[in-house]
Amino acid sequence: MLEKVFKLSENQTTLRTEVLAGITTFMTMAYIIFVNPAILSDAGMPFGAVLVATCVSAAFATLLMGLLANYPFALAPGMGLNAYFTYSVVLGAGLSWQAALAAVFISGLIFLLLTLTRAREAIVNAIPMSLKLAVSAGIGLFIALIGFKNAGFIVPNENTLVALGDFSDPKVLLAAIGFVVTGLLVVKRVKGALLLGIIITTLIGIPMGITNIENFRLVSMPPSVAETFGAFRLGFKEVLDYGIIPIIFAFTFVDLFDTIGTLVGVSSKAGMLDERGHLPRASRALLADSLGTVVGSVMGTSTVTTYIESASGVAEGGRTGLTAVITALLFLVALFFSPLVGIIPGQATAPILIIVGIFMMEPVMKIDFTNYLEAIPAFLAIVMMPFTFSIAEGIVFGVLAYTILRFLAGRWQEVSLTMWVLTVLFVIRFFVG
Repeated sequence: MLEKVFKLSENQTTLRTEVLAGITTFMTMAYIIFVNPAILSDAGMPFGAVLVATCVSAAFATLLMGLLANYPFALAPGMGLNAYFTYSVVLGAGLSWQAALAAVFISGLIFLLLTLTRAREAIVNAIPMSLKLAVSAGIGLFIALIGFKNAGFIVPNENTLVALGDFSDPKVLLAAIGFVVTGLLVVKRVKGALLLGIIITTLIGIPMGITNIENFRLVSMPPSVAETFGAFRLGFKEVLDYGIIPIIFAFTFVDLFDTIGTLVGVSSKAGMLDERGHLPRASRALLADSLGTVVGSVMGTSTVTTYIESASGVAEGGRTGLTAVITALLFLVALFFSPLVGIIPGQATAPILIIVGIFMMEPVMKIDFTNYLEAIPAFLAIVMMPFTFSIAEGIVFGVLAYTILRFLAGRWQEVSLTMWVLTVLFVIRFFVG
C-alpha cells in the first residue's frame, strides 16, 4: 500500500529512510510547538489553546502535503508571521487577536483562490532556473544564520551588527559539542545522522544542566482549545473598520513568497525539479499550504506555511510524502507527549540547522557566475535572505535585479510576463510598505 501511494521505489527511497527523515524534520521544527504559543500569548491569546492549535494545524497541513502532493515538506504556523501577528497587528495597530485571526482567515481564502486558479503555480514556474538555484543556496545561508543565532555562536552587537558569542557559556559549548558530534556522523555517512545528533546532544545536555528534566512527565492531556476555536468570527467587523488592505497584503505577500522560496529551494536541493525547472504537482503542494492557513485560523493560530526545516528531512534522504505523513503524526502525538518534546534544548537542534545550511549550498555550483546577467540577480537573492532575515525579501531583490538588468541590457524579451507582473508588484510594495 505504501509503495502504491508514495512510490518509494520510483523515488529511490525506503520505508526506514522515510521514517527517519520524518522524525528528523519533526525534531528540528518541534520548537514551534512552544515558541508559537509564547509569541501569540503576548497578544493576549491563551498559551494552552494556541499550543493545541499549533499542533493540529501543523499536522493537518503536513498530512495534506504528504497525501495530496507526495512531497516530504512539513508545514506549521510560520515564524515571522506570528511575530507580525502579535507585535504589528495586535500590539502595534491595536486590533484584538480575534481580528488578527480574521485577517489570517481572509488571507487563507485568498491563497486558496490563487491556488485554484493556478496563479501561485504560475509564479513558481516563472522564476528562472538560475534564481531557483540561488534560492536554495540563500535558504541554506538563512538556515545556517538561524542555527548560529540559536546556538549562541553569534550575538547582536550595536557597533558591528553581529559578533562572536561566548564559548565559555555552557549552552554555547553544548551547541559546539553537538555540531562536532553531528558533523562527524555526517562525515561517516551514518544513517539518521541528524536525528542521532539531536538525541546525543540532548543527552549530553543533562549532566551539563542544560537539558531540563526536573518535574518531567512523559504523558499529559492536551489543554482545551475552546477559547480560540472559531474566535476569528468575532473579528471581521473590527478588521473591516480598521482597513483590510494593509494587513491582508502583508500576511499574503510574506506567506506567498516564503512558501514559494521554501518549495523551490528545498525541491532544487532534493532534485525534484523537472528539466524545465518546474516543480511537478506544485498546485497540490500550494493547496496544502492554503487549506492549512484556513484551518489554522479557525483553530486559533497565525498563518501556516511550508517550513525551511523540511530541508533536514530531505538531507536525511526523505523524498516522498511518507516523510510528511510521519511528521504530521508526530505533531498529533506531541499533543500528549509535549513534556518529552519540550526537554529538547535549542542547542541540540541549532547544529542541525547549520549542517543543513551546508547541504543547501550545493546548487550554487550550477550557477554561471561568469555571466553577470545571471550572477548579479542570483547573488542578491542569496545574500539578501540572511541579511534581511527573510526568504521573501531575497526573492524580491533577485526578481527585481533579473528583470531590470535584462531590460537595461536590451534583452527584455527574455523576461516572461509573469516576471514583469511580479516586478511591478514588488516596486509598488516598496512604496505602500
